[in-house]
Amino acid sequence: MSSNPSHSVTTRTIGFFGALGIGVGAMIGGGILALAGVAFAVSGPSAILAFALNGLIAFITALSFAEMASANPQSGGTYTYAKKALSLQVAFGVGWIVWFASLVAAVLYALGFGAFAIFALQQIPAVGFNLVPESPMLPVLLALAAIGYFAYSLSRGTGDGGAVINIGKLAVFAILIAGGLAVFVQTPFTHITQSLEPFFSGGFSGLVAAMGYTFIALQGFDLIGSAAGEIKNPEKNIPKAMMGTLAVGLAIYIPLLFLMSTIGVLPGDSITELSRENPETVLAVAAQNYLGAFGFWLVLVAGIFSMLSALQANLFAASRISLRMAKDRTLNHHLSNIDKKLGTPVTSICVTCAIVALLVLILPDVAAAGAASSLIFLITFALAHLIMILMRNRGYKESKTFRAPFFPALPIVGMTACIGLAIFQAIVVPAAGFIALLWLLIGSVLFVSFFVKKAQAIEASEQALDPDLYRLRGLSPLVLLPISNPANAESMVFVANALAPPVVGRVLLHSIIVPSTQKEDLEKRLILNREVIQYALKASFEAGLRPDTLTTIADHPWEEIERVVKVHNCRSLLLGLSDLNDFQTSRNLEKLVKHVKADVVVFRQPHSGWKITEARRILIPVAGFESHDPLRARVAASLWRASKPQITFLQILPLNTNRETLQKNYVNLSRFAGRIIPGKTEVLIVPNNDVESELIQQASGHDLVIMGLGKAGKHEKAFGHLTHILAERTESALIFISKK
Repeated sequence: MSSNPSHSVTTRTIGFFGALGIGVGAMIGGGILALAGVAFAVSGPSAILAFALNGLIAFITALSFAEMASANPQSGGTYTYAKKALSLQVAFGVGWIVWFASLVAAVLYALGFGAFAIFALQQIPAVGFNLVPESPMLPVLLALAAIGYFAYSLSRGTGDGGAVINIGKLAVFAILIAGGLAVFVQTPFTHITQSLEPFFSGGFSGLVAAMGYTFIALQGFDLIGSAAGEIKNPEKNIPKAMMGTLAVGLAIYIPLLFLMSTIGVLPGDSITELSRENPETVLAVAAQNYLGAFGFWLVLVAGIFSMLSALQANLFAASRISLRMAKDRTLNHHLSNIDKKLGTPVTSICVTCAIVALLVLILPDVAAAGAASSLIFLITFALAHLIMILMRNRGYKESKTFRAPFFPALPIVGMTACIGLAIFQAIVVPAAGFIALLWLLIGSVLFVSFFVKKAQAIEASEQALDPDLYRLRGLSPLVLLPISNPANAESMVFVANALAPPVVGRVLLHSIIVPSTQKEDLEKRLILNREVIQYALKASFEAGLRPDTLTTIADHPWEEIERVVKVHNCRSLLLGLSDLNDFQTSRNLEKLVKHVKADVVVFRQPHSGWKITEARRILIPVAGFESHDPLRARVAASLWRASKPQITFLQILPLNTNRETLQKNYVNLSRFAGRIIPGKTEVLIVPNNDVESELIQQASGHDLVIMGLGKAGKHEKAFGHLTHILAERTESALIFISKK
């Protein structure tokens, strides 16, 4: 069996207006209509100020998002940025939270749609819903129907925010505001001032509570970053779309809330009392007060359209986040499948919609969903500010992409505000904090149980293929290269070059002088050491490396290597191998692999002067997908980066292996090969009971063999029988790897 896996990727099909539609679809209408009543009830007219302050925080946050998204235009949003700047485990936690934030937001808007739709139907006597007893399941059923519809439609289109729905609801809000302004200019000034008193009816705590409850209403700009991999000309369109989304949102929210809290209340009433009596439909009642039945129905229509478009946008964004995580193997790989005919991540979309539907059934409460969603988004936004600061300090690749002003003061202010609101929200609504913690616990168990090992292999490959990731994560991995033979120095430096990431990676050339009491013998050793260093430095300069050199004096070279690895905290140790079958060499190697806290790479070149770049055909035997995956992926991807060789992955199974198992292993190995090597690879599954003969035969047709070592234990050797046979009976270059 053989394969040439290809990488199916989504294409950039979304323009500026499509990107703006994603943000506007998620932001405009749904949040304010669902949560304005709650905000007015706890804070009174100062809810207007709460929205304005949230807008300021959102604007500062959008600047950080715009910088990261334009510099890293890949789908996944905050998860993608976290994966570049933080460790794999932290990035998974961020992605898991961000995914859940969009899922819970989708629950909020799905339930909001159901509530608005049922309320609207109950106002039409001819429909007969006013005669149907109220049931909490009716909004839930409508919410599930909407989720099912979008699962179908998103699977067959770009999901760019629903242009028709967006235009329709913007027109409705424009009419509400225009009609309100017409009434406002005719309203006595005394009525306006009286309706706004007391402005801070809930005090300072009420203002902050309103901010926490309604922050979700300004969520939407971040979803543009979640679809960045599908946006055309992302360097320009993403920042403009994010700023445009906030501008449109605030241009609608502030005037609308002001009009509703002034001319939307009858003389002698207040928006606070009106909201407490009608928490879900306060804006509809307020619109009825100044525009009559026409205004009432406008708000209901706007609510239905807004909930639907916000639901669509969040389902779209959540599916792209899970798609990105699945590609990195931090979620199940099936979620990364792209339908060949439709060109969309159908599996990811369907799973996302299924989870939202399940959450709708479990938590059919709009207020709880809104509080939990706001809390989770505040946490993710605080993390986004932190990640942006780290990425800016560690430096981007040279580019002319958007940069947020007043760094680092502005992102620090934004991060502090988001953390403060999140803490307050967790105190005010403990259920929201409990939901967030429960989701994190579930994610942690799943990640450790199923995803972490495979994800580490993908991460290692990505770091090898894109060394800039080391710099963004603040890493500077050190490769220790002990050298003793001038003839092997140049070749060893080439291998070190494949292991050490350019620019950020470091190589430490280590020569050891064994002391001697005889003067002539000592002089020979010093001359040899000088020649070795000279050859190694020359090869290093030619390879573009700027290594450090270290010369130490020790009676026992193997113990000295172990000491230097520990003192210098080396990530990798590269050793040259002359004769593995020599008893003393084999014994010392076993001891070293067992004791050093570093990845060990043992290299045997086929002849003096051989260079790693001469390896055009590379064989990688794979017995399983366990501890060696990350290092094996890093070595293979590094060699691919250096010289683009033909790489073959080989797995040898017993002759009696059934066809189903052969096919399953073939698929798994093909997927593994395709994940870590972006170019053409070959996958071979060979049934043969004589593993040694088959491996030797396969190795004879390749220039280099990369093989994982066994796990060194108390009674187990890293260099097993198969390793010795391969070293003894083949002439190919060999790289043995041991992952610590």
